[in-house]
Amino acid sequence: MIILAIETSCDESAVAVTKDGRTILAEEIYSQADKHALYGGVVPEIASRNHAAVIGNLADLVMKKSGLSKSDIDAIAVTYTPGLIGALLVGVNFAKGLALALGVPLIPVHHIRGHVAANYIAEPELEPPFLCLIASGGSSLIADVRGYTDICIIGRTRDDAAGECFDKTARALGLGYPGGPALDLLAQTGDDSLFNLPRPVIDGAPYDMSFSGLKTAVVNIVHNAEQRGEEIDKSSLAASLTAAVSDIVVPRVIKAATEFGRDKIAIAGGVAANSRIRADFVKAAESQGKTLIIPPLSLCGDNAAMIGCQGYYEYIAGARAGMDLNAYATTDVNVGYSADRR
Repeated sequence: MIILAIETSCDESAVAVTKDGRTILAEEIYSQADKHALYGGVVPEIASRNHAAVIGNLADLVMKKSGLSKSDIDAIAVTYTPGLIGALLVGVNFAKGLALALGVPLIPVHHIRGHVAANYIAEPELEPPFLCLIASGGSSLIADVRGYTDICIIGRTRDDAAGECFDKTARALGLGYPGGPALDLLAQTGDDSLFNLPRPVIDGAPYDMSFSGLKTAVVNIVHNAEQRGEEIDKSSLAASLTAAVSDIVVPRVIKAATEFGRDKIAIAGGVAANSRIRADFVKAAESQGKTLIIPPLSLCGDNAAMIGCQGYYEYIAGARAGMDLNAYATTDVNVGYSADRR
């Protein structure tokens, strides 16, 4: 089954053509990072306008790269939630127009489910059930993936996401936007034990996480040093922060996998690109005899290929949308698409 997929949930405009939920035939991603770097973060209105300006050309380019004709497309998949509402609406409306023009089904895809599906591209033999950490700038979730469309969230952040913690720390350290890659590089030359940072535990919820206090602790260290006119060891602060985030997420995922009887563990989302977190997961999985699947860096960030691959399984499960499909800033990943939602 050939699916043309659209992803515009934040500041990447992405289009891909995928086959049977596992193979990328062609893809393009247009990053707006340089435009938002001027403001230190994503400006929703700017993101929406840029999506509208480039999405049509991206779709044409991807079709040309795939070597397919429009008649070869069996369905259109699109991210409809969660994300920036204006950005989502650009993709949803473009996808509706394509589906109507081509006379093919329109498949609504939850962005978080898409991140999980990135692992099916990375490891074509992977099948549920497995445990998955989804960690990005907007989400930090631990999911028991029981089936391709049966995903149960068993742990989540109570406040900020891990990616937001990285981004806000990078901004405080003057590393610019996006902060994650720069922070990762800086941390590699630092002493991760120099700063004593919190590792919160949620009483009665062993798989839930909290990053707000960690973010605040780091920002306070930076601001206090600035007020006293002192130099701060930025690389060691970056390393200490990365170690703290890893200490929060890795043991929880390993413990959950053991409790739920899952021998396979996957990680997904932008935070999964962090080198320290990837390395710590490798060590932890090996020590516990778990199989670990980690997507390549190109599939950790937002992309349309993962939406097309998850769209395949949503299609098999019967998910279809009409021309009344709307976008939603938030939706529970446990709940599949319902045409009755208004």
